[in-house]
Amino acid sequence: MTENFYDSLAPYYKMLYPDWDASVARQADALDSVIREYFGKGTKTLVDVACGIGTQSIGLAKYGYRVSASDISSGEIDQAKREASRHQVDIRFLVGDMRQAWDVHQRQFDILIACDNAVPHLLTDEEILQAFQQFHKTIKDGGGCIISVRDYAQLERTQHEKKFYPRRVQETETGQIVLFDIWDFYDADHYEITTYLVDDDTAHVKTRAIRGGKYYCVEIPTLEMLLLKAGFQDVMVLRERFFQPLLVARKGNR
Repeated sequence: MTENFYDSLAPYYKMLYPDWDASVARQADALDSVIREYFGKGTKTLVDVACGIGTQSIGLAKYGYRVSASDISSGEIDQAKREASRHQVDIRFLVGDMRQAWDVHQRQFDILIACDNAVPHLLTDEEILQAFQQFHKTIKDGGGCIISVRDYAQLERTQHEKKFYPRRVQETETGQIVLFDIWDFYDADHYEITTYLVDDDTAHVKTRAIRGGKYYCVEIPTLEMLLLKAGFQDVMVLRERFFQPLLVARKGNR
């Protein structure tokens, strides 16, 4: 289960970044710029339905947005609460599946975000449409959603293929931790990710494998179509504003 993958990854998640705090600030700056440009300066309330350890929601709270956030992983929510406290921001955190966004939050917001390739954890078009319909219900008229995803059209893939992706080397007090991923394609459109952590303290080497993160290689035109089918309007793809392509969609008019 994907939530178990992230529960296990939560204590190490910050190690995936050269400087996680810098990424929090940089991503918030980029997202705030998009929100202001497409939804106006009066946008105040925001919900992050795939918040992880708070990489986007904490930075946006520091920009003055009133933020609620949820994630399917209770381990990541626990870590997000600690990080929010460290950053001295007030965020309402809940454990919940993005496919039940309205059921979890039970109120509407100006903006909904789901970043860092979270939506492709839903493994069929039907599951994604269900989530998008819940997103639509959770957003006020005139508001919208912002989703960041990997551009799978640029990825060559075949069934039963394995791909190796290095992450980074994290220096520790006694040595280093090497992080890398293996993507195992069990068909041409779906893969399971295993993250390996090799902890080398110079005297001993310990390896941990965190398994179970599954993804659907859904392409951006399909996501655009599903957003429209869920009731959104003015769906746009922004490719130069964030570290991943952004889909920006509006719900009706103010």
